[in-house]
Amino acid sequence: MKKLRTYLALLVILLGNLSFSIAVAINFTPLFKWSLTDLSTSELSREVIMKNYTILLNYLNNPWIQRLNMPNFESSAQGLFHFSEVKKLFMLNYSILAFSLIFGFFLIRYLKKKNELSALIKLMSYTMYGPLIVLILLLVNFDRIFILFHEVFFNNEAWIFNPSIDPIINVLPQSFFLACFIFVFILFEVQLILTYLLLKKNLRRNYEKNQPVINV
Repeated sequence: MKKLRTYLALLVILLGNLSFSIAVAINFTPLFKWSLTDLSTSELSREVIMKNYTILLNYLNNPWIQRLNMPNFESSAQGLFHFSEVKKLFMLNYSILAFSLIFGFFLIRYLKKKNELSALIKLMSYTMYGPLIVLILLLVNFDRIFILFHEVFFNNEAWIFNPSIDPIINVLPQSFFLACFIFVFILFEVQLILTYLLLKKNLRRNYEKNQPVINV
C-alpha cells in the first residue's frame, strides 16, 4: 500500500506539472509572435494576424464560446471540426491540472504525515531525465513526433489543413509547434527540479522538527 501511494503521488505530480506546462505554453503569445518573423505566406499585417489568433485562443480556452469566427481567415467545416477537437483537449488539460493540484495537495500532505516523502523524492530523482530525453527526440525527429502526436490524439485526418480553404495554417508553421513542444518540456523539466527541491527541503525540515531536544 505504501508503494502504491508513492507511485500514485508521483503520477499526480507528473500530470500536474505537465498539464501546467502545457497550459502556460499554449497561452504564451510571444511564441506565436516569434513565429511571425516571416509573413511571406500571408498578406495580412502582424496586428491583424495577432487579433485573429487571440480570437482563436479565446475560443479554445473558454467552454462557453461555442463558435469560432476569425474575421480575416475563412474556415472550412473540416477546419472548424479540428479546432473543436483541439478545444476538447484544452478542456481535458485544464481538468487534469485542476484535479492534480487538488488531489496532489492532500496526497502529499498525507505522505508527509506518514513519513513517506523520502520514497517519493527518490522516485522523482529518476523522472527528471525524462523531459531531457524528449527534448533530444524533438530536435532530432520532430516531423515524425508531430505526425504521431496527431495520430494518437485525433482519429481522423481533419488536422491536415488545405491552405486554400483554411488559410490560418499559413500563419501556423511547423516551427511554431516545435517551439511550443520545446517550451512545454523545458518548463516541465524546471518544474520537476523545483518540485524535487521543495520536497527535499520539506523532508529536511520535517526531520529537524522531529529531532529530540537534548538539554545539557
